[in-house]
Amino acid sequence: QVQLVESGGGSVQAGGSLRLSCAASGLTFSRYSTGWFRQAPQKEREFVAVISRYGGSTDYANSVKGRFTISRDNAKNTVYLQLGNLKPEDTAVYYCVAAGTYGTVLSGRGDYWGQGTQVTVSS
Repeated sequence: QVQLVESGGGSVQAGGSLRLSCAASGLTFSRYSTGWFRQAPQKEREFVAVISRYGGSTDYANSVKGRFTISRDNAKNTVYLQLGNLKPEDTAVYYCVAAGTYGTVLSGRGDYWGQGTQVTVSS
């Protein structure tokens, strides 16, 4: 059974930082591109970042470029999202996703999704 379990969310003030983690089990992690999406209240889920199977390629939403960094450790079956210079508009539930191809992650049609972790940024 495949599981993606996010952690690291919390409440911070604007300008602060957080590091989200997503631990995967039940799959050969290095065969999957992984990424992060987020969903704010009354808004649609949106793409945040994606990383290729061995970390050689990454992409970010324009809204987070330069502030967030995605990385992964295949030995630990974990993908990370470092959030920096946080803004109130970053408040959302953040979801981890894994898919067989980079493009599938980007499209939001991932094979596997985590349950989400809440990030709240106050001004």
